[in-house]
Amino acid sequence: MRKTVKILFFLFLTVNLHAQNPGWKNVLEHGARTDGEYLNTEVIRELIEAASQEGGGTLYFPAGDYLTGPIHLKSNITIYLEAGATLRFSDNFDHYLPMVPSRWEGTTVVNFSPLIYAYEAENITITGRGTLDGQGKKWWDYHHFLYSQPKTFKSKWQQLFAENNPDVLLPDIPDMVTRGFLRPPFIQPMYCKNIRIEGITIINSPFWTVNPEFCENITIDGVTINNPDSPNTDGINPESCKYVHISNCHISVGDDCITIKSGKDRSGRAEAAPCENITITNCTMLSGHGGVVIGSEMSGDVRKVTITNCVFEGTERGIRIKSTRGRGGVVEDIRVSNVIMKDIREEAIKLNMYYSKTEYEPVSERTPVFRNIHFSGITGNAKQAGFLLGLDEMPISNISFTDIRINGEIGFTVKDAEDISFHNVQMNAFNGPALSIEKSKYIEINALSSNSPLANTPVIKLDDVEQVSIMNCFQPRETDIFIQQSQSCKDIVIQNNVLSGVKQEVQLLK
Repeated sequence: MRKTVKILFFLFLTVNLHAQNPGWKNVLEHGARTDGEYLNTEVIRELIEAASQEGGGTLYFPAGDYLTGPIHLKSNITIYLEAGATLRFSDNFDHYLPMVPSRWEGTTVVNFSPLIYAYEAENITITGRGTLDGQGKKWWDYHHFLYSQPKTFKSKWQQLFAENNPDVLLPDIPDMVTRGFLRPPFIQPMYCKNIRIEGITIINSPFWTVNPEFCENITIDGVTINNPDSPNTDGINPESCKYVHISNCHISVGDDCITIKSGKDRSGRAEAAPCENITITNCTMLSGHGGVVIGSEMSGDVRKVTITNCVFEGTERGIRIKSTRGRGGVVEDIRVSNVIMKDIREEAIKLNMYYSKTEYEPVSERTPVFRNIHFSGITGNAKQAGFLLGLDEMPISNISFTDIRINGEIGFTVKDAEDISFHNVQMNAFNGPALSIEKSKYIEINALSSNSPLANTPVIKLDDVEQVSIMNCFQPRETDIFIQQSQSCKDIVIQNNVLSGVKQEVQLLK
């Protein structure tokens, strides 16, 4: 009884304090409705404006179903969703007009208003235990509808987009932008500082879900994102931002779960705004194209990223870094550690500079660069353990793999790379070699083994490589061939290996 009295007193005190705080605005006391049909856009806009005039404040949403159009946040404004509160965003496209300055897949445009938007604001927060529902299905369906139409078809929204964007710096492959129906991201602050998003659940985003642009000091903590069966609905996409902290999130989406970006092609290079100083920790990723991805829009550079203590289960790929000729930009100083991957449908680790089909071109500002990227403490199973693919003119460089245990139908493939090292790595491939390296140099293989070597198949296959050191390897299972190398290989050093169960240590191909 005494405990119940204390709880009631605490609740009374909390409500009373809120009532006495002029910065705390209960939306139900200012005309908002929770029937899920009344459009609360204007009520929310007026409350944000009033709070802004007072220097800031909190819009409090008690439990209920609130229908709204876009919300434009200002400095020092907090959106607080109580448990049981759902902000359900209208699926009437006209409610997201007039168009506003935005960025769409790395291209700066004027577009539909994001569902939650802020421009040059500071100290903005979205918090609580409630839900944001983007009602994205109508957006997804219309996106698919447009791609069933001839390119000459132009809706009124596409015509309006063209009027607002006469001088866009188009990407190298401009189809999506020139079509002119660009679904809005869910949450997109631009040129903002001190952003906090915590505790909430976000579902059914029309497009990318949490997409800060050109922002500084961002904390995203304890957020759940669920966008089932939906195109391009990435979870968290900081782009050209710095000092980003993503932790304790649970993500299952229709595209990449977390993606680090910095602009696309000419537009990204012109703005030259890197994404840097990013930490990602204690997150779980389920359905999605990639667990954590860098690129492919990375024309303004991505650097100083740490990814640690995460679990990926059932994503298409685990860690993926992707780019292509024409993009330009540098990805560097990346650390990935203590990650568990389960049932990855394609590659557990993939670094790919051929994200789109391109022809050779001389090194220029259009040439992407991947360097100084390090992986450690990773276990899991995938269709393929790993895949590194550089460019003829720009090899991937300075990549290390330490304390790795991965089972795959296919092992690890490296092509067009330099300064690559494997330390204490076990690759168990069920088809082909555990490790295949082609057209690469300066390779160190230290303590590599396979627990499932195949008959008449090498554990390590080398083709057209040079300056390779293979040492301290212990092959615990009997096998026919440990190393197979082509005649084009040069300067291969093999020493201090324990291969007593191997029939042929080195097989030279003619």
